[in-house]
Amino acid sequence: MTLTPAKALRVSISDDTLTVDLEDGRTISVPIVWYPRLSYATSGVRSNFEIAGTGYGIHWPELEVDIGVDGLLLGKKSL
Repeated sequence: MTLTPAKALRVSISDDTLTVDLEDGRTISVPIVWYPRLSYATSGVRSNFEIAGTGYGIHWPELEVDIGVDGLLLGKKSL
């Protein structure tokens, strides 16, 4: 059996939650406070993201923040 990394299809972000819908049908939701730079940003800046790496990550250009799907699945928080 070959394992393939999960890919993000859709991302939504609220004042308290980052939610990522994955290609395989799963949805991951994590507290936005796990990522302080996102947490302190305005909603306009938070909503300006790109799904990067053909779905393997999310990038916020104004904040220079990158979050990988694998890290979300492992529950990794930003330092």
